[in-house]
Amino acid sequence: MVQFSVNTTRLDPYKNFKFRVKWDNKYVAGISKVSALRRTTEVVEHRDGGDHSSSRKSPGRTKYEPITLERGVTHDPEFEQWANKVWNYANAQAGPDQRDREVALASFRKDLVIEVFNEAGQKVLAYQVFRCWVSEFQALPDLDANANAIAIQHLKLENEGWVRDLSVTEPTEQDS
Repeated sequence: MVQFSVNTTRLDPYKNFKFRVKWDNKYVAGISKVSALRRTTEVVEHRDGGDHSSSRKSPGRTKYEPITLERGVTHDPEFEQWANKVWNYANAQAGPDQRDREVALASFRKDLVIEVFNEAGQKVLAYQVFRCWVSEFQALPDLDANANAIAIQHLKLENEGWVRDLSVTEPTEQDS
């Protein structure tokens, strides 16, 4: 069994319901769901000239899957403001002489941090996600007067990779 150097008595995995997301150095309100961090590396197959019976495999290009954030619809405009930096309807409809840039190239990408907390509310994991931008925004869900549900907004974020923040360490047994 693997022995941990900090909290040697913890055997249980962390729960997936205690997390926060931060961008622009502030926490984003009301996020209820974050999709998985997933990357895929393509396989490049090749053969040696003298060996016709078997192939070799090498790593190729790595792709990072989009990340989806969900939260209930509130008065907080953060999701919509970020989505509007990629495309803005008002600017697209303006005449060529009045049109600002449709894409705010200086600020449409953001780095974000996803933090995971233990049952005691102590940060135990953090991942930094780089150069994110909004490829899909759902401002409102289907509206149904007969439903008993929360209105949810979605942001689909393209990204160029992520790394675990190794400066975050698991609290010791005395801390938790």
